[in-house]
Amino acid sequence: MTLTMTDITIEFPGVKALDRACFNTRPGIAHALIGANGAGKSTLMKVLSGAYTHYTGRITINGNEVTIRSPKDARNLGIQIVYQEVDTALIPYLTVAENIMLNEFVANTDKKTLVDWKTIHTKAKDILRDLNVQLSSRTLVSDLTLAEKQMVLIARAVSTDCSYLILDEPTAPLSFSETEQLFRVVNDLKKKQVGVVFISHRLPELFDICEQITVMRNGEFVIQEAIPDTSIARVVEQMLGEPLEEQFPSRTSTPKDVRLQVEHLADGDKVKDVTLNVRAGEIIGIAGLVGAGKTELCKLLFGATSKKSGRVAIDGKEITLKTPSDAVRRRIAFVPEERRKEGVLVEESVVTNLTAASVNNFLKVFSFLDFKKERSKAGEMINALGIKTPTADTLVQNLSGGNQQKVAIGKWLVSDADIYIFDEPTKGVDVGAKKDIFDLVSALAEKGKSVIYASCELAEVKGISDRIYVLYDGQITKELSASSTNEEELLYLSTGGK
Repeated sequence: MTLTMTDITIEFPGVKALDRACFNTRPGIAHALIGANGAGKSTLMKVLSGAYTHYTGRITINGNEVTIRSPKDARNLGIQIVYQEVDTALIPYLTVAENIMLNEFVANTDKKTLVDWKTIHTKAKDILRDLNVQLSSRTLVSDLTLAEKQMVLIARAVSTDCSYLILDEPTAPLSFSETEQLFRVVNDLKKKQVGVVFISHRLPELFDICEQITVMRNGEFVIQEAIPDTSIARVVEQMLGEPLEEQFPSRTSTPKDVRLQVEHLADGDKVKDVTLNVRAGEIIGIAGLVGAGKTELCKLLFGATSKKSGRVAIDGKEITLKTPSDAVRRRIAFVPEERRKEGVLVEESVVTNLTAASVNNFLKVFSFLDFKKERSKAGEMINALGIKTPTADTLVQNLSGGNQQKVAIGKWLVSDADIYIFDEPTKGVDVGAKKDIFDLVSALAEKGKSVIYASCELAEVKGISDRIYVLYDGQITKELSASSTNEEELLYLSTGGK
């Protein structure tokens, strides 16, 4: 059942996404597929799963050429994919069992038969038990956590004869314990001779779970190696085409007066009692694991949710933030974790996105939009941030994840805010784009901006921050100098250690 893809080429308007790309794997192993954002790895797997049909090249299984021109073709060959955006693949108002057995429902739509609900739930329970996943088959999907939804999708994939399972950035939204559970499921699948293709930017975990690794760059195959025969440093160099420089830039600016003061802030739910401050020209890190309340705190500071108690002040003056508009007027910018849902307008162009937060600056008399001025500013930002896009009119949904994130940040650079809040800014971003983001964040502090950098990537928080607040169960449990702590201490404190 060896699977081979040879000379796969596919083009979209203005860009060749894959150029004679190759890939091969076999059952019973986990195979890492990596590359910088825009390298073509997700595109290659979408070809394999039948999502993209206008490709050229050859796909063989056990030496026999196969045709994959639809998701149904892929499923019939035992190829399944679980995308990063799990919510789009599930029906929230149906139960776990109904979502797991969805393919069976679809297969029987042309048959006028009554649904055997007992059998549906029995089959779903059997699949969950085989995966050692503790979920009730009768729970509504809308009531599940993100990790549980991912397990439902994996259960759906293996509910049919699954020979190859493709996981696209599966650990990006997961906590450490949830990642461990996923890895246990992957190892169980390998024992059952399922081949797993693992797309991720978290290189250390790939070296833990995978046996083989393939690197892509600019839509082309670069190298395939056995994990024991390579190293993270070598893989990064192959991804980028050059050695990776020091990730975190040094800064020469000295933080000045306190700009943002937060005292005993609470939302009555996830944020319980937060006190912190940020100086002009300073980067503070909010370190916490998934579920600690980082996202809720960031949204509270941006007026996206309502506070129940506490005080927020800018330059010593108390302010009220009831809506994001209030925050924007106070020159606060927010780059959210879920960039495709909240950070960018995916069905709009790059130029529209880059000027969306400051559109008033591009109005002429009678409120007509000055398209020439808008396009000029967007062009400046595309060049300054190194956004890889065919044109300024390209839809943001057609950009890679790293370039989407640069657009999400760029719109606030155009607005020239004073306070920048970043929530998991490098989620789903490759090592090269991460360095670009670190440079951007550092440059903001150099210009005297105040920056809040919230992340569960503890190495990043330590590397980019001046001071660090550790968030656990909605509360700040410790304030630390970044230069006098380490990842081990941050992890200990983030898990509730005293």
